[in-house]
Amino acid sequence: MSRKNGIHFEISERKILLRIMDIVSVLAALYFLSEIFDFDYFRITAQNWFWTVVLVIYITIFGTIFELYDLQKSSKLDVILSNIVLTSSVTVLFYLLTPFFTPTLPDNRLQIVYFYIAFVAAIFLWRVAYVTFITSPRFYKKVLLVGEVSNMEGIVKAFNDSDPNYKIVGFVNCEQDKKDGIKFKGLKEFAPNQIKDIIAKQQISEIVVASYNSETITADIYNDLITLLEKGFTIREYTQVYEEITNRVPVQYVGKDFYKYFPFSRSNQNKLYLFFHRVSDILFSIIGLLIGLALLPIILIANLIGNRGPMFYSQERVGKNGNIFRIIKLRTMVKNAESDGMKWAKKNDTRVTKFGKFLRRTRLDEIPQFINVLKGEMSLIGPRPERPFFVQELSQIIPFYETRHIVKPGLSGWAQVNTAYGSTVDDSLTKLQYDLYYIKHRSFFLDMNIIIKTLSTVIFFRGQ
Repeated sequence: MSRKNGIHFEISERKILLRIMDIVSVLAALYFLSEIFDFDYFRITAQNWFWTVVLVIYITIFGTIFELYDLQKSSKLDVILSNIVLTSSVTVLFYLLTPFFTPTLPDNRLQIVYFYIAFVAAIFLWRVAYVTFITSPRFYKKVLLVGEVSNMEGIVKAFNDSDPNYKIVGFVNCEQDKKDGIKFKGLKEFAPNQIKDIIAKQQISEIVVASYNSETITADIYNDLITLLEKGFTIREYTQVYEEITNRVPVQYVGKDFYKYFPFSRSNQNKLYLFFHRVSDILFSIIGLLIGLALLPIILIANLIGNRGPMFYSQERVGKNGNIFRIIKLRTMVKNAESDGMKWAKKNDTRVTKFGKFLRRTRLDEIPQFINVLKGEMSLIGPRPERPFFVQELSQIIPFYETRHIVKPGLSGWAQVNTAYGSTVDDSLTKLQYDLYYIKHRSFFLDMNIIIKTLSTVIFFRGQ
């Protein structure tokens, strides 16, 4: 069997490509602007190398905050256009307002306009090229799934939602005893004896084995997979691909060999990392509480008008190692919101007041929790602390739910910046997948990523 793979880019490769080409296109535009026109505000020279470094840092940070590197959004030009304008505007503004690290403002203020237009045009033209070529079908990564038909719907949805360039061509049902009543119409099904032909005809890049129980794979399929593997064909296990594409751990597909999936990050025991993590918690908490004190008079007046009742409330939550503590928050719901029993908070919850909606969307209601962070009960980054009642309920339904209590709960976290407020068991499962991914890959760089994404959440008013 001859193997003819199409050209494709992995997720990490596309994200790196987007970042590098954003920077290259902007620097190239500014270089040509300074060479062709009378533009001397920004020049790329050996003497002015620091100006270039600062600009690159600003592009990277604000591009992340305004979601220029979200692959779903980057594949749609109409969606990404507003993000390009926001990133360019804020980057140029910060660059102009930090003259200690950047060029002094030019006497001819028109050069600032040229600087901004060149910035926007450079990123826009590059993104047009990206959408036209890189995200076109010719660069799709074509994949064939092998697994039980009962798992296909969830698998296909997770992949489609995470990576628009990851094209699942079809699947092969590996079950020997196929039940006639179970069909999956969302994807083309191939017979087991068609595997090699499909790979050749469809230019399949890899096979993903999505079997919960490997014993269900028939002998014929097993032999075909072994033959392909011996010829160097890429065959990967579903949970590995799922975690790579979605940045989540698929706990619902983890069986008795669970220990293979949870080689938790060494940072969880690294004393140096934990020391700096705690120092950061204290410093940011002090800053956060000072900001809260400055805003307190305004919040007090708005609470009297919009909430009409106590401004603060406290509630029991489950912390590290299952220890119970009380969080402090600004009240966002009507008084006696749970007079008829505990309920899941949900989108457009009628119990939330108008002022409460503002507090939630801006995350101002979280400010008092900096007190919990200072006390060491919480951290800036970690899984969201849940109430004991719901922890008990969810731990009986969702496998490995209490594993999220290995680390301190956080004001923000990987789940909070990637999902909406959980209001169902399915939402809680998705959030757990993100929480376990954080615990598994916990590091300084992931923490920084979460902080930047938290800024995006606040800026785009995605709080609940």
